[in-house]
Order: sequence, then C-alpha cells, then structure tokens
Amino acid sequence: MPSRVLRSPIAALAAGSVLLGGAAFADDAKIQRGKYLVAIAGCSDCHTPGGLTGAPDMSRYLAGSNAGFSVPGVGVVVAENLTPDKETGLGAWSSAEIVAALRTGKRPDGGMLSGVMPYQAFSHLTDADADAIAAFLKSLPPVDNKVGGPFTSSQSVSVFVSAVLPPEVYNALPASQK
Repeated sequence: MPSRVLRSPIAALAAGSVLLGGAAFADDAKIQRGKYLVAIAGCSDCHTPGGLTGAPDMSRYLAGSNAGFSVPGVGVVVAENLTPDKETGLGAWSSAEIVAALRTGKRPDGGMLSGVMPYQAFSHLTDADADAIAAFLKSLPPVDNKVGGPFTSSQSVSVFVSAVLPPEVYNALPASQK
C-alpha cells in the first residue's frame, strides 16, 4: 500500500510535466508558425531599419523603419515598431488588438493604419494564422526604437523616402538622382 501512495504523487508530477510540456510545445509551434508567416509576408522589409534600403539591421528586427513611403495627399508614412516595447512598439497592445489591426487596419486608439499596410490582404488570414502572428510579435525581444513620422507634406522629413512618381516627373530628374 505505501508504494501506491508514493506512486500517485510521482505519477501526478509526471503527468503534469507532460501536460505543461505539451502546452509549451503548442505555444512554441504557434510562435514558429507566426514567425514563418511574418517571414513570407515580408513584414521585415518595411518594419526593420534598413529593410527598404537593402541593409536590414537584424539587431533591431521589426523595430520600425528608417525609411518611409510618400503617399500623395497624405505625406510620408513610416512603418512602426512591431516589437513588444511598451513605449515605442506594440507592448501595450493585446493579442486581439494586434489581430484587429492586421485584419482591419484599425488601431486600438481608433486611428487607421496607412493604406500602405496591406491589411486588406491580411483580412483573409485564418483565426489560427492571425493569432500565430500576434503570438510571434509578442515573443520578440522589445526594442526601444521610436520611428519618425508620419510627416505631413508641409513637414521636413528625417528618413529615406520611397516615392512612386509618374514617368514625366521621374524622367525630369537629373541622372544622378535616378
């Protein structure tokens, strides 16, 4: 009889560690799925410093861009910090708020993301994939990186600018600027 008493707590501990290990595995699998989706979606192209200029700073992966997009009638928008930094990134956002922004473009403060962010395409993500992206973003190390902008057309810009120009404007640029 005493051996049963000893086996029972040991069995309970073993079962608990298997269950906890299974939960950790499930969380890790979800994070890895999110990492994969972020990679194939090209999120780091816009959201990592240097990503748009061909020299991504992977020590600040997804910490916001140092280049922006010129949007006619709006100004220059700069991709934000997606790390969980509470001051400069998504650290104060819940997973549900990240998913909502991905799918609808609506920020927790009620503002809208720039139309440059392809939230219309991300609106088709499955619940599992959207949740995986949010889990991955929350798993990143926080990086304190306040990006510049957005800049209105009347403000001086402090970042590189990617602009879409009509052919006649581009062709009129001096050769050294093309």
